[in-house]
Amino acid sequence: MAVIRTLCGRCGVGCGLRAITGEDRDLMVEGDRMHPANAGRLCIRGLEIAEEVGLDGRLLQPMIDGRPQRWEKAIAQVARRLSAVIAQHGPDSVALHVGGGLLTEDYYVANKLMKGFIGSAHVDAGWAANDGAALAQRAAYGEDVMPAAYEDIERAELILMVGADLAQDHPVLNARIAAARAEQGVELLLLAAPGEGTSIEADLRIEMPRDGMASWIAGLLRHCHDVGATDGDYLARSVSVPDDFWAQLRTRHDLWSVARSCGLSPVELRALYDRIAAVPRIVTLFGGADEGLARAVIDFHLATGRIGRPGAAPFAMTAAANGMGGREVGCNATGLAAHRGFTASAMAEIARFWSAEAMATGPGLDGAELADAVRSGRIRALWSISGDGIDPAWLRAALDTVPLAIRSTPWADPERDGRGILLPSASWVEKDGTLTGADRLISRQRRLFPLPGDAKPDWWIVTQVARAMGWQAAFHYEWAAEIYREHVRLTAYGNDGARLLNLRRHAPISNPAYDELTPWRWGELPFDEGRFPTPDGKARLLPLS
Repeated sequence: MAVIRTLCGRCGVGCGLRAITGEDRDLMVEGDRMHPANAGRLCIRGLEIAEEVGLDGRLLQPMIDGRPQRWEKAIAQVARRLSAVIAQHGPDSVALHVGGGLLTEDYYVANKLMKGFIGSAHVDAGWAANDGAALAQRAAYGEDVMPAAYEDIERAELILMVGADLAQDHPVLNARIAAARAEQGVELLLLAAPGEGTSIEADLRIEMPRDGMASWIAGLLRHCHDVGATDGDYLARSVSVPDDFWAQLRTRHDLWSVARSCGLSPVELRALYDRIAAVPRIVTLFGGADEGLARAVIDFHLATGRIGRPGAAPFAMTAAANGMGGREVGCNATGLAAHRGFTASAMAEIARFWSAEAMATGPGLDGAELADAVRSGRIRALWSISGDGIDPAWLRAALDTVPLAIRSTPWADPERDGRGILLPSASWVEKDGTLTGADRLISRQRRLFPLPGDAKPDWWIVTQVARAMGWQAAFHYEWAAEIYREHVRLTAYGNDGARLLNLRRHAPISNPAYDELTPWRWGELPFDEGRFPTPDGKARLLPLS
C-alpha cells in the first residue's frame, strides 16, 4: 500500500488527490486537503478515477496495420514514413492533434517537434478551438494570462456567474462558492440559459439565451459609463481606449433592448446595474468558449478598474484538464512556446534556443480548416496524441482518410480495422509530470501504477520518433524533469519582463525537487501595478459586436 499525492485531471480546476494504491491496481482516492485548488473537496468525477484503472480495452503494444510490433520497429516506421511525407509534400503536409488530457511536458515536446523541426504549425488542440477567452485575453492584455486565482472567490463581495454551469462542469468550484456565500456572505448573481444551472443556489437568477449574455454585460458596461461608475484614473493610466469605443457602445446594448432579452423591466435592470456598479470587489466567472462574452467581461473589468486586486477579476472557466499548460508551451495552431506569438523576433528567439532546423513561419490550421485540408489531400500525415480518449467526429473521419494515420493512445481501436499506426501511451493514472490549472497553479501529477505492457509516456514516444528522424541532440530527454527545466528556461529566455509567464525561479530544479514539487502559481497577482505586457504597458478595450 502506498499513499501518493497526485491530481484529478477531469477538468480545468486541477484538484489535488490523495491516492491510496494497493495490489492488482486497487485504488482509493480522496480530496487532498493540502492542495490549494480544492482543499479536500472532490466531485463524483474525481472519485470515479478509482473505477477506471483496469486494463480492459487498453492498447498494450504498438500496432502497424493491425499487426503487433516491437517499439524499435514502430518508431522506425513512424520516422521513415513521416520523413518520406515531408520530403515529397513539404512540412505543411503534416498535422498534429492533441487532446486536453496531456501533461505540460507532453505538450512541450510535441510542439517542439512540430514547429521547430518538422516545420509545421498545423496543431489542433480541441481545447483551443473552444477557448475564446484565450484569444480575448491575448488581445486585451498582450498575453494570454488568467488574472484570477481560486482564492478570489472567497475575497469577492459579488460573484457574477455568466454562461457557466459550475454545478455540472466544475462542481468543486460550485461548492467553493456555496461555502463563500455561507461563511463570507458573498453574493451570487447567476445569468443562465433556460434549463441550465438549475441546481445552483444563487441570490438572484436571471434566465436568458446564451447569445444575449455578452450584450447583457456590454449593457452593464454602458450603464457604468453613463452614470460615471467607470474608473477614469485607471483608464487614463492603464488602458488604451479606441477613439470610437464609447460611441460604438452607445449604438447598441441600450437598456430597453437588454431588459427585453432577460425578462426584466428597464427600471428593474437599471436598479440591478446600479447595485452591481456600487460593489468594488466583483469576480465574473464565465464560460470560456465564447470570445464575444469574454471580450465584454474583460472590457467591464478593465473599464471599472476591477482587475489586479484581490477579489476583483474576470475568470474564464475551461473544460480541458491541462489546457492552460498546453497554452503555456504554445501547443496550438496560433502561438509559439512560452506565450510568444508568430513575430519575427519570437521565431528567431525560439529557433536559437531550440537550435531548430525547420522553424514554422506562421500560424497553422486547426479544427474545421484542418479537416478540410485532410479531405482535399493537402494533409498527408496526421498524428493524434489524445490522452483523454475524447475524439471529435472530424478527427476520426480524418484518421480514416489521411494516407499516414498515427495514434498515440492508451486505448485499443478495434473499429478502425487495424489501419494505420497505433502507439500505446500512458493513461491518466500512469502519467508523471506537471499540470497547470485554470488559475495558473502548477501541480505535480504522479504516477500511481507501473506502465502496463509496452505502454510509454507520450513525451517519450515523441522523443524517440524525433531521435529516429535525426534530431538526437535536441531531443535528449530521459526524464520528465529535464523537459520541465527546458520549458522553464525557455519562459525566461529573452524575457526582460515583457511577458508575465516567466518560471525562472524553477530553472535550477533538481530531479528529486521536481519529484517533490508542491503546487505553486506563476504570475502571483497579475497586473497589480496597472501595467500590462504590451508595448506601451497598457491593456486594450476590445470592440464589442
